[in-house]
Amino acid sequence: MLKEFKNFIMTGNVIDFAVAVIMAGALGAVINGFVSKIAMPLIGLVSGGVSFSDKFWTPGDEVYATVAAAKEAGVAAVEYGAWIDTIISLLVVGFVMFMIVKAYNKTKKPAEPAAPAGPSEVDLLMEIRDALKK
Repeated sequence: MLKEFKNFIMTGNVIDFAVAVIMAGALGAVINGFVSKIAMPLIGLVSGGVSFSDKFWTPGDEVYATVAAAKEAGVAAVEYGAWIDTIISLLVVGFVMFMIVKAYNKTKKPAEPAAPAGPSEVDLLMEIRDALKK
């Protein structure tokens, strides 16, 4: 039974899935780095030098210079800039994964057409019967 289980685990689809999960994690880290280090500064430059990662909102009238200062004061800070970074990361990951799947599907062989159906058993038996009658 252990041998059968081992054969099941080592099938191609399970290994492909494991590789895909590992690659997705690595790809996610690369894309998060791209978004936070390259894309968001460029977007900030286009939008007038604004850094979205530093954007936050705190309830009340007191203004804090940074998120760290607000958290140090014990105030809840809604970091909507970080959320915008995350949404952009999601869009980039989705686009990259779409392109990878599209390229992978192009490499797959097209399904072979089904073999033409021959006569059924009933047809063959009827032919044999008719041939024996003659």
